[in-house]
Amino acid sequence: MNEDFFRQIFQKQKDAEEVPSNKEIARWATELIRLIFPEQSKRPFASIDDIKAEFGQLEKELSRIMVATKACDHCNHEQLSQDLFAQIPELYRVLKTDIQAIFNGDPAAKSEFEVIRAYPGFYAISFYRLAHALSVLDVPLIPRILTEYAHSKTGIDIHPGADIDEYFHIDHGTGIVIGETCKIGKHVKLYQGVTMGALSVDKSMANTKRHPTVEDHVVIYSGATILGGETVIGHHSIIGGNVWLTKSVPPGSSVYNTADVVISTGRKINL
Repeated sequence: MNEDFFRQIFQKQKDAEEVPSNKEIARWATELIRLIFPEQSKRPFASIDDIKAEFGQLEKELSRIMVATKACDHCNHEQLSQDLFAQIPELYRVLKTDIQAIFNGDPAAKSEFEVIRAYPGFYAISFYRLAHALSVLDVPLIPRILTEYAHSKTGIDIHPGADIDEYFHIDHGTGIVIGETCKIGKHVKLYQGVTMGALSVDKSMANTKRHPTVEDHVVIYSGATILGGETVIGHHSIIGGNVWLTKSVPPGSSVYNTADVVISTGRKINL
């Protein structure tokens, strides 16, 4: 190894020192979500003014993170941060619909407090919604860091570019994959192991719709795989477990496997 190699590595290390770690960036998001939903936090605030001050502090911190991560060379980081925080009331409203969908759709949920505090589906959705808001503002890198952090905690992989409407319910959730160009309507419920991906992967497809569309009031059961940018799941459809779909289905469809399951009973065993 020559001296030039070591100089390159050293310079990269110097550059990296200025960038906050993924954990630090995720901490910022966690603090913001906990501020919106204090059910997740024990931190008390003495007054409304204290809460306003905390929002202001997190807004400034986002601006600093964007500068440190070189979010863009010519944009106004302070303005982008202000734009994101202007959307927080709407983000809060939509997340409340997700909480309601999870609570109403899961007989095991005893309260909305439990959903907010303990459900991995809500955890992943809250990080996704924040990351998506940043993605819509064309902030690079940070949205992906946030959703990958939630992925590492929950096993639920939602690309920040996916377009997901309100009343979204993830039940259990482990192993769910939702691709960048997915479009999901209102009142959609996904179980664990659902994959919403692309039929083929090529860099030239980066700006095309590669992932499926799911219309309103659809339930997709565990292990189902739905692929392709032209694939549309019509509203009020049910997609059964372990189904493999690469073509559209009309509204009101029930899609399921027909493999026979044989159960034998009464077999005698000699001991």
